[in-house]
This record gives sequence, structure tokens and C-alpha cells, in this order.
Amino acid sequence: MLTIRDATLADGSRRDVRIDTDAGRIAAVGSSLTESGDVVDAAGNLLLPGAIDAHVHFRQPGFPHKETWETGSTSAAAGGVTTVVDQPNTDPPTVDGPAFDEKADLADASLVDYGINGGVTADWNPDELFDRPVLALGEVFLADSTGEMGIDEDLFREALERASDEYVVVTVHAEDADLFDESVLPRGTNANGGAASVEGRDDAEAWSAYRTADAEIAAVERALDLADDTGARVHVAHTSTPEAVDAAAAAGATCEVTPHHMFLSRDELSELGTRGRMNPPLRGEERREGVFARVANGTVDVVATDHAPHTREEKDAGIWDAPSGVPGVETMLPLLLEQARKGNLSYDRVADLTARNPSEIFGLPRKGRIEEGRMADLVLVDPDATREIRGEDLHSKCGWTPFEGWNGVFPRLTMVRGSVVYEAHDASLTPDGVGPADGEFGDAVGENVRE
Repeated sequence: MLTIRDATLADGSRRDVRIDTDAGRIAAVGSSLTESGDVVDAAGNLLLPGAIDAHVHFRQPGFPHKETWETGSTSAAAGGVTTVVDQPNTDPPTVDGPAFDEKADLADASLVDYGINGGVTADWNPDELFDRPVLALGEVFLADSTGEMGIDEDLFREALERASDEYVVVTVHAEDADLFDESVLPRGTNANGGAASVEGRDDAEAWSAYRTADAEIAAVERALDLADDTGARVHVAHTSTPEAVDAAAAAGATCEVTPHHMFLSRDELSELGTRGRMNPPLRGEERREGVFARVANGTVDVVATDHAPHTREEKDAGIWDAPSGVPGVETMLPLLLEQARKGNLSYDRVADLTARNPSEIFGLPRKGRIEEGRMADLVLVDPDATREIRGEDLHSKCGWTPFEGWNGVFPRLTMVRGSVVYEAHDASLTPDGVGPADGEFGDAVGENVRE
């Protein structure tokens, strides 16, 4: 047994939480519980349900030089994420039984719990996938992104129909490539990027100008229409425009927003350069403000990272050659907690966005809340211990972040089913609040949430 004493929960109440460490469950939540087993003094600290990052790319199999299940889950644990959902655009892509099994074997190295999504391509084998413990379908790409897994409308409809039959959520990457603005492409560059001509446009904003906001909005609206036709449940990934968020909400679908679309806009591209290239791309400041407002007011269901690590060398190529994507699994919760510390979000809203809502959307009834009987996936933080984010201090294998120099509130303790997977060193912070995100990591206790 373990008792966390006098913690402040997201709703502001002060509670003791007793954990059955053998069962990995919360045994009791209340005031002045009788101490049992080890005791953690949480006075003045905030206790949150462990974050569920519903959108990560841990890159294995195929690209271990970018990330592995060990390094990605270590980064997750240090950032207060206790469950990750891995997307299918690996090598091989997770579109059949053998590919799923290969990824599942690699995921045994994970410190945190995980879901594995099944992919949809012309070569997918839904019978084999649904014979495995698949969490959801997706990221289903309606336009090519990393991995070139874009599909046409007929195949998308087929996937929706099959997912509806299997009662599985479909996570959609919605962009309409027909609405990309090819006038900004360098001479001789094809629609998927490629070698840029020195005569063409190659500034950092070119990617945002190319993959237009209209391309996202139109694709979201079409995906929602098809979902209505087939009865499938659609979750829209990484919405980057207020219009797409509103469309999902009006249709009764769910959507997620990434931290980079919440906090970064095209205004930052002059500093970020090609490290600011992602799909969908960064939008203008007015749209960014609109997205943030919808995160705060409850229109957006989930914040998820689209954690997409690439090496510095890969990202430092030209704008048409650099891969799309940025890391984020370790900085998501700290950035949101910093916004709560400043009063721009409530702690309760942070818990909704990162734990309660994703647990409900993806059918994880034992996760997402601090309640008796739920899994003891917990994060303890000092809400006032803000510090500077530095890529060299983070644990992702890629070793950089688009939030260099920003502030975040990092965990003091992260638990997965009652096992401590990360504990910060109190001495790691210098008096000015700047220091390495150092600490002790636990064992690889991660399990597939569907098994």
C-alpha cells in the first residue's frame, strides 16, 4: 500500500489517496485516510490523473535513430504522460497482423501504458488487425504526410464502414491535397515536396502557404459527412484551425489540438525555420488565438502532441526536404500546467483535455480519473515550480524542442498503475528555477491498454 497525503486535486479539493500497489488501483480517496504502507507528503502539491497522449509516433519499427519505445516512453514519463497511443506510419506500417505483432513486441520496452492503432492503406488487412488488440484505426491519412499513407475517398469509406461494424474509433488526418497551393512550390518541385530549385520559394513560411487552411477545413467537413453516412465515430487529429474545430463540434465528433498549434503560429517561423515544418502546418496568429480560445472554453476535446521526433540534422535541411513533425510528449502537460499557473486555463480543464476526455473517447474506463477502483496512473507536481524548457534536458532521442526557452511545470512524480516510473531529483532545480529535468526512472511496466 501507498498513501499520498494531503494532495490538492484538479478541482481544488484536498484529499488523501490510498493506492493498492499490488493491484495497481486506487483503493480509496478521502479526507484524513488512515495511513497505510509508504507515505508521500503532497501538501502544497497538485495530484492529477496521468495524461493520455492520444497521438504519438514512437518510430519503431523502422526508424530507431529518431526514437524508440524506450526513449519515447522515458520522455513521456518525465512529462507526466502515463498512456500513449502510437500511430501506424512506421516501417512496416501497422496495416496487418504481422506488422502489429512486430510493433507490439517492441512496445514491451515501454515505461508507460500504450495503445497501438491500425493503419489503412491499399494493402491493409482489417481481418488480421481486428483480430489483434487494436485501440483505434488511424491516423488515417486523407493526404500524404510522413510515411506517404494517404488514401482516396473510396478506401476511407471502406475503413469507416468496417470501423463502425467493429465499434472502433477512426482518427483522421484531414487535409485535401487538391486544395494545396502549388503556386508556392519551387520550380521543378512535385506536390509532395522534393528537391527545391534555387529559383523557387524556399522561406520557412512556404510550407504553411502550401498546405492551406482551406485544405484542412474542407477535408474535415467531408470526413464528417462520410462518418455520418456510415455511422462511424470519427476523431479529428491535430486540428489547426478554429473552423475545423467548430465543424467537428457541430457534427458531434471529437477533435484534438496539439500544443504547437495552441502556442505557435507563423509569426515564430522566422526563428524556428524548418524545425517549424509540420502537417498540418502552423497557421496565422489570429487562427492560433481562435484555436487556443476553443481549447480553453471546452469546444476542443483533447490536447495531444502528434509527437513526431526527427533528428536535428534531418530537420535542418531545406523547407522542401525537411521531414514534417516536432517532438512534444514530454512538454505537453508542463506547458498546459504553466498556462494554468498563469490563470489562462483551469487545472480541471487541463485534466479534462489530457486524461478524462481521451479515456472516454477511446474507451479506457479504468483510466483518466482519480477515483476508487481506477488505475493508479497519477502525476504529482508542485504547481509553482516552473522552469525553462531546454531540448538538451529532455529525454526524447531527437534532443530538441520547438519550445526552447519556454517555461513549463514538470512532474515531481509519475506513477503507472501504482508503479513509480519517474521521480524528479529535488536538487535538480537551481535557485533561479532553471535546471535539468533529471530524476530516477522506474522499470518498463507498460502494457497494451486493450489486453
